[in-house]
Amino acid sequence: MKLVNADEQGLREAALAVRGGGVVVYPTETFYGLGCEPSSPDATRRVCEIKGRADKPLPLICSDLKAARMVVEFNAAAERLVERFWPGPLSLVLPSKVEYPVWVTRKGSTLAVRVPGHEGARRLASLSGGVLVSTSANISGREPPTTASGAVEQLGRKVDVVVDGGRTAGGEPSTVLDLSGEEMWILRAGPIKGEDILRVLRG
Repeated sequence: MKLVNADEQGLREAALAVRGGGVVVYPTETFYGLGCEPSSPDATRRVCEIKGRADKPLPLICSDLKAARMVVEFNAAAERLVERFWPGPLSLVLPSKVEYPVWVTRKGSTLAVRVPGHEGARRLASLSGGVLVSTSANISGREPPTTASGAVEQLGRKVDVVVDGGRTAGGEPSTVLDLSGEEMWILRAGPIKGEDILRVLRG
């Protein structure tokens, strides 16, 4: 396990590990995230094993809207919401345009994606090919960490690179909104509330 700073050199080292099939820890605008290349079966399986959970799909972050459009199918509601809330803590569940390993999809036809509000996380995603697995860097059932040392304390040396960006804001994890079907569902409450979403959609 290698510890690097959240500067350009450190992010490039982390991205090199991701591109080589590795697993990395990095800061986001809420908690520290655990990530890897989403198209790698081995790396995505490792993420699930490290967390001690393999029953839920793995969420993704994207470097920008263009990268997100490569992996999911946007609808009119999604277009309006991302214009208002991205970059930021809103994950949208939309129909997938790519085939990722079962560890990412759990055999579903949708993906949860967002463009994070943390510049370092966006830069790491960009250096890693535009899309990165982004699940919280904690053992399932334990509190997500707001420091690199907290992530290491939980995950030990099972990851390849830890990007130390100082203490993150914590608070609530991103709001998860399912826009993949006829009706809209908030799957996880978070910083962006239902009334905020409805206000944007109603114009």
